[in-house]
Amino acid sequence: MTQERRRMTAPLARDAMAYVLAGGRGSRLMELTDRRAKPAVYFGGKTRIIDFALSNAINSGVRRIAVATQYKAHSLIRHLQHGWNFLRPERNESFDILPASQRVSETQWYEGTADAVYQNIDIIEGHAPEYIIILAGDHIYKMDYELMLQQHVNEGADVTVACLEVPREDAKGFGVMHVDGKDRIVDFVEKPADPPAMPGNPDVSLASMGIYVFHTKRLIALLQEDAADPNSSRDFGKDIIPKLVQGGKAVAHRFTASCVRETPDKPAYWRDVGTVDAYWQANIDLTEVIPELDLYDRSWPIWTYAEIKPPAKFVHNEDGRRGEAISSLVSGDCIISGSTVNSSLLFTGVLCRSYSQVDHAVLLPDVVIGRHARLSRVVLDRGVKIPSGLVVGEDPELDGQRFRRTGSGICLITQSMLDKAGLVYE
Repeated sequence: MTQERRRMTAPLARDAMAYVLAGGRGSRLMELTDRRAKPAVYFGGKTRIIDFALSNAINSGVRRIAVATQYKAHSLIRHLQHGWNFLRPERNESFDILPASQRVSETQWYEGTADAVYQNIDIIEGHAPEYIIILAGDHIYKMDYELMLQQHVNEGADVTVACLEVPREDAKGFGVMHVDGKDRIVDFVEKPADPPAMPGNPDVSLASMGIYVFHTKRLIALLQEDAADPNSSRDFGKDIIPKLVQGGKAVAHRFTASCVRETPDKPAYWRDVGTVDAYWQANIDLTEVIPELDLYDRSWPIWTYAEIKPPAKFVHNEDGRRGEAISSLVSGDCIISGSTVNSSLLFTGVLCRSYSQVDHAVLLPDVVIGRHARLSRVVLDRGVKIPSGLVVGEDPELDGQRFRRTGSGICLITQSMLDKAGLVYE
């Protein structure tokens, strides 16, 4: 069977590699990323943020995946080793973890998103994919990359850029595309003060999702040219994409065309949980009766490291001391012991002791809530032990003195904050 004939009968994803850029810190998440990179931050009860991009690749049919890491990568690498080691080379599958390791020179780490790919060209060539999908590893969404690959091939594009429709005012923090009537990109501007509008819609802009599709040989040539340019910032959004817009064929791919959702009328779900407020809100949104993000969709599962843990347990049933959870997600190995949990998301191994009250809270793994504590609108980092009787969410001034309190009133609490304030769990 000829190569052209095979393309017509097999998914393009079989000939593609997903290359995930997962080296960023995500400094706007404050202390949540003091010990882990943003892609390794917990989300949704049992997953990490990076699991969404990786699951999209697997569900789309991509079986060759590479992940480039850099900032405080141990937690991320350990998660990838535990949860993503099922791909088998004998089935023409691969999973490469690519830490910044001074492979080009003894002093050079990854200098930008493009450089993080350039430094591993030899590994990419070893797998010989016909197409490469560049992915950001720090967003929450479900997307079928096969549909984007098909558009890329059908359009004969040099690069295809996935894009979101966002209000113009919100587009200032993105790479923004100006397109013609056929979605060919005629201008690409990184974080513009005055974002260009969509044709026929002056209030909306097309923002880059940080997802790009290339023919592999074309990308390698571009990266080699970029590496030889002393004036380049080694970045896809600032250097590679604008160059192709000016001297090649760059095409926009609308996220609405490949977003995975229950019904076509549901909104396309994508979140950058890059701030404490956004992170809290996206997790709490999952407690809605019908959340916008469907984690229960068996046709498009979010793969992750599945720990072997006992079921969640609810104990005590008397007035004032009843173990109950209302409109909440409670993970395995949690014990709700005579406490009330409302509109909250509990990760694995959380213990809520008697008479405590937890409301609109995101509790990361192995958190312990002491007796008679009352917590509202909080994010608790992994392993935090809340002292008995502690109240958070009722006195903004006191909360701000002891914890990280956002402008909208969300409190991020870490164990070091409790220790510094002399708040000891006993």
